[in-house]
Amino acid sequence: MDNVKLLVTKSQKGDTRSFEQLVTMYQDKIFALSYQLTGNYADAQDLAQNVFIKAYRALPGFRNEADFGTWLHRITVNLSINEKRKKKPEVYLDSPVQTGEGEMPRMVASDIESPEEAFEKKEFSSMVHAALWKLSEEHRAVLVLREMQGYSYEEIAQMLDCTLGTVKSRISRARHSLKMQLSQVACNGRKKQA
Repeated sequence: MDNVKLLVTKSQKGDTRSFEQLVTMYQDKIFALSYQLTGNYADAQDLAQNVFIKAYRALPGFRNEADFGTWLHRITVNLSINEKRKKKPEVYLDSPVQTGEGEMPRMVASDIESPEEAFEKKEFSSMVHAALWKLSEEHRAVLVLREMQGYSYEEIAQMLDCTLGTVKSRISRARHSLKMQLSQVACNGRKKQA
């Protein structure tokens, strides 16, 4: 039995130190996914914390045949989607800034980049960010899992508890929607410059 399965088994028997070790092993990955899904540091912290609380409560029902990390990712995506559905939009200090030329992310340029490179990077990042947030929760989730987290279609299907065909279809639609959103954002940017 590998280390993770042993820790899960001990945790299921009430060993809180084993669960703490699991949290330590997975907290960075869950936070990274949470941040990509929420786009906000504070929300990502809350989501990651809620993931581990939910996982701890649901641990007795976890079958040790499945991958524990995949199970945590599924919980993360599902909690994120559920929170977005019941939450009203809020404004945060790290939210993009509205300017006369559109929305700009609050980012600090690297010392290595030239000012032009930094501006282009910010502009592109802003465009992608704006387009990504116009997608549905389901489409944004599959794109984040596939393109940013690097999961396979099969792993995503397992995380979201749906068929491989459904995942492929969602990713295809999400990519098409993102492409359309990027085109629209780019066109609007050119119109404002003219």
